[in-house]
Amino acid sequence: AYSSIAHMGWMTAILAYNPTMTLLNLVLYILMTTTTFMLFMYNSSTTTLSLSLSWNKTPLITTSILVMMLSLGGLPPLTGFMPKWMIIQELTKNDSIIMPTLMAITALLNLYFYMRLAYSTSLTMFPSTNNMKIKWQFMNTKQMPCLAPMIIISTLTLPLTPMLSVLN
Repeated sequence: AYSSIAHMGWMTAILAYNPTMTLLNLVLYILMTTTTFMLFMYNSSTTTLSLSLSWNKTPLITTSILVMMLSLGGLPPLTGFMPKWMIIQELTKNDSIIMPTLMAITALLNLYFYMRLAYSTSLTMFPSTNNMKIKWQFMNTKQMPCLAPMIIISTLTLPLTPMLSVLN
């Protein structure tokens, strides 16, 4: 819920200046959130504790969750950075300096939330009593054929920024 409220704030801030950018931000947020929830469904993760257990079962999916969390947080090499950067540019072009500065500072709170989830998912190993640490060799019965393209689109759209800025 906090993530949705934060992203809605970014969309509301730019709505008066550039509605097309609001739509772009919404589409990218829906794409990244859908991919994240598909990864959670694939892992059957419902709590932070179950996320910390997922590293033994599916290390590649867990790494994808880490990248998606960083993308949703808006780190520069990933897709989530693009709408934030474009919104800050547009607000600055319209002689609004204080608003984008405050938005960029408060985005750090959002990044903290995502980093906490990424840390508990990918960077911690839950103590396990089993002798077999390599559960990832067993096949998963869940079939999600569109998961791989969605991960790629959700994390690697940043190079398309010049093309999208021409459309605005």
